[in-house]
Amino acid sequence: MKIAYISSYPPRECGIATFNQNLLKAIGYNKNAVSEDSFVVAMNDTESLDEYEYPKEVKYIIRQENQKDYIRAADYINTSLADACILEHEYGIFGGENGVYILPFIARLQKPLITIFHTILKDPNYMQLTVLREVAKHSSRIVVMSHRAVGFLTSIYGIPFEKIQLIEHGVPDLEPKTDNPVRQSLAFKGKKVLFTFGLISRNKGLETVIEALPRIVAQNPDVMYVILGTTHPGVIRNSGEEYRDSLKRLARKLNVEDNITFVNKFVSEEELHDYLTACDMYITPYLNEAQITSGTLSYAIGAGAAVISTPYWHAQELLADNRGRLFDFKDSESLANIVNELFADKNKLQQLKSNAFEYGLHLRWPTTGEVFVDVLDEAIAKFLSENEQGGKPIIDPDMMPTFSLAHIQRLTDDTGIVQHAKYGIPNLKEGYCLDDNSRALILTILAYQQNKSKVALELLPIYLSYIQYMQLEDGNFRNFLSFKREYLDEVGSEDSFGRTIWSLGYLIKNAPNNSYREFAKDLFLKSVPHFSQLKHLRGIANTMIGLSNFMKAHPYDEHIGNQFDRLATPLKDAYKANKEGHWHWFEEKMTYDNAILPLALLCHYEITKDQESMDIALESMEYLTQKTLIKGYLNPVGNDGWLYRDSGEMAIYDQQAIETMAMVLMYFKAYEITHDLVYIKQMYLSYQWFLGENSLRLPLFDYETKGCGDGLQEYGINRNQGAESTLAYWISHLIVLKALESEYQFIQSSDLTAAQKQEF
Repeated sequence: MKIAYISSYPPRECGIATFNQNLLKAIGYNKNAVSEDSFVVAMNDTESLDEYEYPKEVKYIIRQENQKDYIRAADYINTSLADACILEHEYGIFGGENGVYILPFIARLQKPLITIFHTILKDPNYMQLTVLREVAKHSSRIVVMSHRAVGFLTSIYGIPFEKIQLIEHGVPDLEPKTDNPVRQSLAFKGKKVLFTFGLISRNKGLETVIEALPRIVAQNPDVMYVILGTTHPGVIRNSGEEYRDSLKRLARKLNVEDNITFVNKFVSEEELHDYLTACDMYITPYLNEAQITSGTLSYAIGAGAAVISTPYWHAQELLADNRGRLFDFKDSESLANIVNELFADKNKLQQLKSNAFEYGLHLRWPTTGEVFVDVLDEAIAKFLSENEQGGKPIIDPDMMPTFSLAHIQRLTDDTGIVQHAKYGIPNLKEGYCLDDNSRALILTILAYQQNKSKVALELLPIYLSYIQYMQLEDGNFRNFLSFKREYLDEVGSEDSFGRTIWSLGYLIKNAPNNSYREFAKDLFLKSVPHFSQLKHLRGIANTMIGLSNFMKAHPYDEHIGNQFDRLATPLKDAYKANKEGHWHWFEEKMTYDNAILPLALLCHYEITKDQESMDIALESMEYLTQKTLIKGYLNPVGNDGWLYRDSGEMAIYDQQAIETMAMVLMYFKAYEITHDLVYIKQMYLSYQWFLGENSLRLPLFDYETKGCGDGLQEYGINRNQGAESTLAYWISHLIVLKALESEYQFIQSSDLTAAQKQEF
């Protein structure tokens, strides 16, 4: 098999890079199973493609902050002969917030993916949790290097235990040299050597060892503390050698500057092994427990060093059973006592080294490589088997979150639904708006229809009452209300008017009792005189959707029927006036809530059978599909620039939840009219935008709060979870469930062949 490795790579000075190079060689030892033509996709930490002189196995370079590089790299791998991919995951080596740019890359891959998690946080923030979960979702197998990591993935991140493989960190396959040149170096010759290596930065806790030196030197005046490694490149860029210089100042202050040697270079593994086998004790004085994997610690054990460490997570596991000694974080006195004890008792010191060496034998890279080959074989076989099976249903309800009105309840008080939230907390300062209460009314009707939700039935009159409170004497509506219940405008927008008529019409058709139906009808009829004054297309379209529902409840109301036809005319006229060449749209630009326009004409056809409405609806819908769904996931028009007829460049961000809701509703209506299952597929694909099938491969739905992020931005999710986005999600969710029922009923009652039914 041929493997594509995605990671940083030498000569870049990075622990992940070194690990990846070692893994490539280790897997490559199995020449009967692995092709020598395996290759690396290297992660660059700069914009320059010439920053590093990579070896021949590096076939492609991704610049960390260049989003297009990720997509091109995925396409490169897909068209290669690679049988599988191995991804080294560390948040910091990928671009965007917490490495979010890796998600579109892995979602685009058409190869089985093995992911090795190098960092697994105990208390991740929302984006860290989301990114890791999404990487895991797209991976055939997850590899971790400690038992605690397995526990974190299952308990904190919710990743199935059976998807996780524990493979301990590999170590060099080297034996101690009889004539070790390091022992003859100035820092080692005639000295008792304490040793630390790795990229230097403040979280390494080196000052703890320096603070312990006076007590150690008092009993062992010939001790030398050797610190091997360059300063971390990120630290150099931001602070220069400030930390290294502070360590030197501390040593001078404690009068131990003659007992410290800095070896400021990045060494080969063979040279590092010489240092580890030459030292008396190896020390990792990290400052806190949050270190799930330490390559430096693994290397020290593999070399048979006597290790003294603070009790971070990996050290607790690896140094168990007398393979090392632990001291508390920042406890220089305890460290000094352990060092002095071991220097005084050579048998104890030798026993630690022997135990470490014996354990390290099974960590050596050739052995580790064999385990990875088995994991790769299994992943490839499973991937091929799943692809051969095919025949999955269009809608998979098991992939959908459990329905919950928890966040809607959180946003709702006895006045109505608050329009904005700060993260998942209602932002009362922003008050209420008619748009959201109208959407909330539709949601409660849908929820009661779907599962007879008592919560929905209790919320429904709150939103209906808000609408009544905002209606003016002449039948029009205000939109905004402060938290103090003070009106904030004299009259609302045509959009808010149209959405309100939509919700009232929907209630008139689907009311759970006559009282609500009659109340809604009074509000609806009072607003009718304003229909003829509507000028803006989206206000007209929203109103038409409401009228279509009213006409289903009152099919013989000629006055409303005439209003319905009259509103359809400007919508059709706008399309005919703006359609030009390849531009099949109602305006000279695509802006927001676009799918509402075809949806309105579909609703008009459904009631009136007006063929012109149907033709324009289908033609404009197909054009919208080509612009936003052609990549295999929904990519709605971004509100930071829109899409103009004459420009051809579509804004990608910010993407809004109401766009997606409108697409879901449009495709479902097209299916209801045509019974074409293609529209069910397009509807479900649009819905999946909420769950991570989008340009960033990030879910906007929050499984903890049951809310929805306010938009998809270039660098991640807008974490505020206001009413508009959350209502848009749950309305879409319930429409998909309705479609699931319709899909099943259609397939069972149609003349599809058995093979076709199995396909769907």
